[in-house]
Amino acid sequence: MFDLQSRSVLVTGGSKGIGRGIASVFAKAGANVAIGARTAAGLDEAVAALDGLGAGKVLGVRVDVSDRQSCAEMAAAAIDAFGGLDVLCANAGIFPDAPLATMTEEQLTEIMAVNVHGTFYAVQACLDALTASGAGRIILTSSITGPITGYPGWSHYGATKAAQLGFMRTAAIELAPKGITVNAILPGNILTEGLLDNGEEYLASMARSIPAGALGTPEDIGHLAAFLATREAAYITGQAIAVDGGQVLPESLDAIVT
Repeated sequence: MFDLQSRSVLVTGGSKGIGRGIASVFAKAGANVAIGARTAAGLDEAVAALDGLGAGKVLGVRVDVSDRQSCAEMAAAAIDAFGGLDVLCANAGIFPDAPLATMTEEQLTEIMAVNVHGTFYAVQACLDALTASGAGRIILTSSITGPITGYPGWSHYGATKAAQLGFMRTAAIELAPKGITVNAILPGNILTEGLLDNGEEYLASMARSIPAGALGTPEDIGHLAAFLATREAAYITGQAIAVDGGQVLPESLDAIVT
């Protein structure tokens, strides 16, 4: 059960952070893994780190997910390298800070282009191959921010993450007859490179707000993505699953049991 060794996977935004964690879990499970990212240096380092973790191949592809043609070229490269594609993890996203009162048109356009348009373009580029798979899987990286919670400075980010869930539900209906499932993972506070830069005191304060008592790891997101990618998960579609250590559960900090 839960065998991924025959599966071919494309992870956008796979060179660092949550995407890197997703890619590493698939690589260790023996899948063929293609990672898409914007910079060559990041791709080269990630491919070198993932290569040899499992029995599958590892491929790096430069992509700008906000560009439809770039997404088409990325998908074509993965399909050519692996002879097909079974799983798309549409993970690429940006999260710049922008207070609502001062947010510019350019800031709003940029985040919508990457987080929302990029999801559409990546899915569209992979549809034929996922249909041919007979057990295609689309896994979106959304967030608890937007669909469940809010945070000052991230109104535009939260809007994009909620938009992904609106896309997911209709896409799941449209693609079900093709044997393709569409699901979303909603990460909470995950220990990525950006958070580490904020120091131990900041990390400790964040951990205190989580019932599990710790921040999650990128691999925690990867483990759920790997399950949703299996053939055994064929009856799960249109679902948004939070991976947050219970972060959204407490009514207040007083509810945290220590």
